[in-house]
Amino acid sequence: QVQLVESGGGLVQPGGSLRLSCAASGFTFSIYIMSWYRQAPGKERELVARISDRGGSAYYADSVKGRFSISRDNAKNTVYLQMNSLKPEDTAVYYCKAEGIISPWGQGTQVTVSS
Repeated sequence: QVQLVESGGGLVQPGGSLRLSCAASGFTFSIYIMSWYRQAPGKERELVARISDRGGSAYYADSVKGRFSISRDNAKNTVYLQMNSLKPEDTAVYYCKAEGIISPWGQGTQVTVSS
């Protein structure tokens, strides 16, 4: 059974940093592209960042480019999202996803950027 458990969210001031983690189980993590998505209140879920199976390449949405960094540890079945220079518009619930696997979304982790 595919399971994705996000953690690391919280309340942070503008300009601050957070590191999100997503622990995966129930599938062969190392062969899947992994992504982080986010959904703000009243908005559709959007792709934030994506990383290749071995971590050699990554994609970032324009809104986070230069501030966020996605990485993965295939030995730990975990994907990370380092978020720096956070802005109020980054406030959202953040979810991870294994691309190509049909499974329910996890519970996500709430990120709130506010002074």
